[in-house]
Amino acid sequence: MISIKLADFNDPALTSFIRDHITDMKPTAPNESRHALDLETLQTPTVRLWTAHIDDEIVGTVALVEIDLKHAELKAMRTAPRCRRQGIAAKLLEHALVDASSRGLSRVSLETGAASFFAAAHALYRKAGFQDSGPFGRYSEDPHSVFMTRTL
Repeated sequence: MISIKLADFNDPALTSFIRDHITDMKPTAPNESRHALDLETLQTPTVRLWTAHIDDEIVGTVALVEIDLKHAELKAMRTAPRCRRQGIAAKLLEHALVDASSRGLSRVSLETGAASFFAAAHALYRKAGFQDSGPFGRYSEDPHSVFMTRTL
């Protein structure tokens, strides 16, 4: 059974999980084209981070970063490699979208990699109603990035 809760930043397992996420991104694009958030940034007041658990083990994360009062960015979307293709990412994504909607946001956008490593993520986002878009917020066009958005 998967449970989702707000992240406990005192949990050393979360530190490892986020570190592994950043490590996974390294081979996918040059430094300037990787936008994964580190643990310190995930703890800022404009970010909400959730963790998915099976029993007491963290098996996934998702975050929403406030862009403005009506728009948030999806970040830190990761499923533990041994747990992929079990629906965890879909549950995390739905949790984040329900939260965004309940807070009156009208749009959620994301930036993800363009490499084949991200093909399953692209499919998940499209299935959830995200559409390709241009850069938003602080982003600019980048051949290593795919930008998507969804109206709530």
